[in-house]
Amino acid sequence: MATPKRTKKAKTARPAMSPELKAAYRELEGSVKNVGKLIADVRHGLRSAERAIQTDARTRIKALREDARTHLKALESQRGEVSRTLGRLRKAAEGSWSDLRQSAETAVASARTTAASVMERLRRALGH
Repeated sequence: MATPKRTKKAKTARPAMSPELKAAYRELEGSVKNVGKLIADVRHGLRSAERAIQTDARTRIKALREDARTHLKALESQRGEVSRTLGRLRKAAEGSWSDLRQSAETAVASARTTAASVMERLRRALGH
């Protein structure tokens, strides 16, 4: 079955606009275009701000990683030192486990304090 052809609607005649109305209409059109430009400027500004924030974040992350590596090396060094100290104490203690235990607890407490301070600095840097 064939569909009926559509016919064009007859245009209704618009009343002629007065010069004042035409000027007001042009002014409104200009305002709409200006709003469009403002929207484009805001979008551009947002993209620029986003790029700046991302660049800053990458820089901060890099600095945090370097700081963390430095502190991890210090902690690993402390761990090695504690292990060596325990070995020496074990040989020197010859059965005096209370001295050995106290020395080990002191060394472990120092390492825990260092690790806690590193974690606190990282939390502060991340804003947590």
